[in-house]
Amino acid sequence: MSLLMQSAVFLGAAVIAVPISRRLGLGSVLGYLAAGAAIGPWGFGLISDVKNILHFAEFGVVLLLFVIGLELQPSRLWTMRRPVFGLGGLQVTVTALLIAAAALAFGLEWRAALVAGLALALSSTAFALQLLAEKQQMTTRHGRTAFSILLFQDIAVIPILALVPLMSMNSTGPVDPMEVLIAVGKVGGIIAAVIFVGRFALRHVFRLVARSGIHEVFTACALLTVIGTALIMEGVGLSMALGAFLAGVLMADSEFRHAVEADIDPFKGLLLGLFFIAVGMSVNFGLLATELWLVLALVLGLTALKSVVLYGLGVISGHPPRSGGYLAISLSQGGEFAFVILTIAVAAAVIPSSLSELLILVVTFSMALTPVLYLLYERSLAAWMRDTSDRPYDVPADEENQVIIAGFGRFGQIVGRVLQARKITFTALESSSQQVDFVANYGNKVYYGDAGRVDLLRAAGADNAVIFIIAVDDADASVRIAQAVVENFPDLRILARARNRQHAYRLMDLDVAHIWRETFHSSLDTARHTLTFLGLSDIEADRTVQTFREHDEARLVEQHGMKDDVKAAAQAREWARELEEILAQDKEDEKAG
Repeated sequence: MSLLMQSAVFLGAAVIAVPISRRLGLGSVLGYLAAGAAIGPWGFGLISDVKNILHFAEFGVVLLLFVIGLELQPSRLWTMRRPVFGLGGLQVTVTALLIAAAALAFGLEWRAALVAGLALALSSTAFALQLLAEKQQMTTRHGRTAFSILLFQDIAVIPILALVPLMSMNSTGPVDPMEVLIAVGKVGGIIAAVIFVGRFALRHVFRLVARSGIHEVFTACALLTVIGTALIMEGVGLSMALGAFLAGVLMADSEFRHAVEADIDPFKGLLLGLFFIAVGMSVNFGLLATELWLVLALVLGLTALKSVVLYGLGVISGHPPRSGGYLAISLSQGGEFAFVILTIAVAAAVIPSSLSELLILVVTFSMALTPVLYLLYERSLAAWMRDTSDRPYDVPADEENQVIIAGFGRFGQIVGRVLQARKITFTALESSSQQVDFVANYGNKVYYGDAGRVDLLRAAGADNAVIFIIAVDDADASVRIAQAVVENFPDLRILARARNRQHAYRLMDLDVAHIWRETFHSSLDTARHTLTFLGLSDIEADRTVQTFREHDEARLVEQHGMKDDVKAAAQAREWARELEEILAQDKEDEKAG
């Protein structure tokens, strides 16, 4: 089958299976797995060359690890250190040891048992977060705890992927400690070299590319960064995912982080979907005919063991019973990274392919079981276990990305400085790389990117933000950004800068309610000082300017949408006479008083 025909089959299967899976509440991952199973050897047999496809699709996992690295800003990770490294570390360690002990008891070799324990200890980040989001439980206590545990699991994948190839050394004999030390030193040296070069060179390279103004070159540079570090790691016998993760971490504090994430995201989504389709194709459903009861027992055993561990951790951390139950079920399944770890372990000859096939089938069915258990729990136990303390957390006033500022020139910087003075965090987006560099010299943090791109806004946290400030200088760009925010983030409150009256009208056409004309207020302040210099008292000057401001703002609303320029000019003359009469009457009232 030609490459074009295979692509059509992949896309067709995904288009059919993924929406159905999400509609049933089973998530996108199961949709991709179902699509792969349908077109693979155990389905309609449309595609049989699974190994080559799986090897190519691993770039989806590489890009996923890069994006995870981008999210791991040291400052953010430090604020979440207790739930992430405390609960997350305990969950992975305890679960992996229990599963490994059970595997040893059933006669597995210690390396295979340890890999099985580490792979099955991880839950599905994409699956669990989507399930919690659909149930509107991300802000509940168990939702936040689940996120922290999943974050640690994503971090833990990196050392696990680095450990698995090392375990293949001398797999047929005793391990030489000197070989282990040399291998560890080699790994440490390569990682240190990558960090050193990336830390001092990567940001400067992206700065030069951004100044070219060619978006395609910027995207190519982002992909080259990921693929280059991945290939370096593969060249020294380590995981490509480890290299991509390191590149992401190195970019986490860069002003180009959001722009890079937005450019990488489409490639990540496509290749990751292809990876899960390939995994679905490789699932050996023939085991259901020969080992049905063993598969069912392992699925139930894995789900029960992880649920007990998670519920215990919930109790230790103070979760009420109902919340602990939700936490236990939401993370009780196996995860997508189990497929990656098991695939690498087979390639490194750490575990046999027959064991990998069995565990992949177990993970797949455990994921399918999770929404069913969640539904049963909601309609049975959780219905009478009413915990008054189990309610959504209050959003802290200084939560990251609560305010997004589009444009960080003279207008946006003043807003940002005021917020910074009150210790209110914000994300600033600026489309000029030169302006980004200039602002950085004064200690301000601003990210490079076009705020009119929806993918960049999502990467910057617009889904969770409260206020969006449009401070860009160009009127056309301002309107385009406002339109993107209004259409895609309707709950986000917009505060916009308008260069003039016509710019304000265009923003009003988009139902932007809070608009500040940049020359209007400074002009009023100039007029007030002029009146005082001409002999009017401060009170008279203030009253005159206030009356003019109220009159003009009212007329701005009335004149909005007026298409006839002649009529508009006539009304403007009428309003000017009206304002003169109001001020004259005020002066007469003041004399009479």
